[in-house]
Amino acid sequence: MKLLVPVKRVVDYNIKVRVKSDGSGVETAGVKMSMNPFDEIAVEEAMRLKEAGVATEVIIVSAGVAQAAETIRTALAMGADRGILVETDVALEPLAVAKLLKALVAREEPGMVILGKQAIDDDMNATGQMLAALLGWPQATFASAIKVEGSNIQVTREIDGGLETLALSLPAIVTADLRLNEPRYATLPNIMKARKKPIETITPADLGVDPSPRLVTESVAEPPVHKAGVLVNSVGELVEKLKLEAKVI
Repeated sequence: MKLLVPVKRVVDYNIKVRVKSDGSGVETAGVKMSMNPFDEIAVEEAMRLKEAGVATEVIIVSAGVAQAAETIRTALAMGADRGILVETDVALEPLAVAKLLKALVAREEPGMVILGKQAIDDDMNATGQMLAALLGWPQATFASAIKVEGSNIQVTREIDGGLETLALSLPAIVTADLRLNEPRYATLPNIMKARKKPIETITPADLGVDPSPRLVTESVAEPPVHKAGVLVNSVGELVEKLKLEAKVI
C-alpha cells in the first residue's frame, strides 16, 4: 500500500512572526522556514507504518515555491521514498491544495493520505476535510493513534469528552494530532541518502488545476499589546476594582 503524505513549508515555530510594514502579510524574507510540525508527525506515522510492513512506499508531496523542495528533502531524510513538488508562486488556499492532492491521488492511487490536522501559519484545519469530500473517502481527523487491520483502520481521536475510536475502510484520509507520535531526528547517513532520492517537479497546470486564490487579504496586523497587571493590597480592593473597572468581553 502506498502512503501519500502532504507537507507544508511554514515559518519555523521557534521564530517570532513579524507583520510586513505595509500590512499585506507576514514577513518571510530572510526568515527560517521548516516543515509544519503537524505534517512532521504525519511523516513519522507513515514511516512507522512502513517499518511495520503495512505500507510499501511513502510519497511526500508539497505545493508552493521552489524552496519547498527543501521541506520534501527533510521528509526524505526521515526515510520517505520519493517526493513530488507542485511548484507555483500563487498563494495557495486549502481548497486549491485539496484539488491538487485529489489529482495526485488519482495518479498515484495511495491506500491512505496522512497529513497534519492544520498548518501553524494559517490554522485553517481544512485541507484534509476538503480532500476527503472531493474524493468521497472516509476521514478521521485529530488522530492520536492509528491501527491498520487489513483493508480497514481504527483511528483513536481526541474529543472534548475524552477519546473516540473510529473504524474506517481504506482508502481513507487521516489528519495527525500532536499526541500521535514523537517525530524522529534525521541521522547524517539518512540525510546523505536523501540527496539521491528523486523529487519530481510539476505544476498545477500539469494536474489540470487552477490554484487561483478565492480570498483577498485586506490587511494583516499584530494583536494589541496587553496592558500590565495591577497589584492590589487586599481582597476588598480587588473586589472593588472588579466591580468598577473589569470589562466583560
